[in-house]
Amino acid sequence: MLVDSHCHLDRLEYGIKHQDMAEAIRKAANRGVNHMLCISVGLSSFPEMLAAIKPFPQVFASCGVHPLHQDDEPNDPVLLQQLAADPAVVAIGETGLDYFYAPESAEMQRRSFKQHVDVAVALNKPLIIHTRNAQQDTLDILREGGADKVGGVLHCFTESLEMAEAAIELGFYISISGIVTFNSAKALREVVKALPLERLLVETDSPWLAPVPFRGEENEPAYTRTVAEFIAKLKGLTVEEVAAQTTANFFELFKLAKPSPAGC
Repeated sequence: MLVDSHCHLDRLEYGIKHQDMAEAIRKAANRGVNHMLCISVGLSSFPEMLAAIKPFPQVFASCGVHPLHQDDEPNDPVLLQQLAADPAVVAIGETGLDYFYAPESAEMQRRSFKQHVDVAVALNKPLIIHTRNAQQDTLDILREGGADKVGGVLHCFTESLEMAEAAIELGFYISISGIVTFNSAKALREVVKALPLERLLVETDSPWLAPVPFRGEENEPAYTRTVAEFIAKLKGLTVEEVAAQTTANFFELFKLAKPSPAGC
């Protein structure tokens, strides 16, 4: 059994590759991907996302505002806490810092990120972190906000081994996406080799970042298996070992996410 620890089911382009969300979920199950975490990127779109996944007990939800969405929809910490208190929400985010694409909004990103950490600690729910070209600020905000009390994951990780190890010291996991399969990802592959499997998750970040050999297509949760197979080869393990450990890691971190009979 595999878990796609980070996907955006509500953002897939239905009617082309998949008729609907149910078909995308079935295709994932056919490849052993039996649970998935659907990630929020904004508060205004969150209720619609939650309603869309409600019929599927194998799909869990997060609540948050993506750092690159700050210009369109600044975070409202009061509303965030109200929405994230829903029992269906197992995590806070995605949140974090992206100085690669939006260095001009760094101050707004930091403010929102701190607010997300505060809400996570208040609700005792783990964090889902997007971080790019902001290693020190990301770690500083996590430490200063007491994020070690709730833990979380650095998703779609592409940063240094030193950052990964510092995050692990704070009780965080590191999630690996299809980027690890790209020809340009030699440094990331070395990081994955060095990290203990006990601290790794796997994800697609679909509909973006489809792994090799599916690059250029819309990504989908079924491709979580492709990521797991690549990691298994990197680390000299079987895909079954990677699947078992990353699934156990997922449910250890996201304690409110319960394996469902529909997803097994």
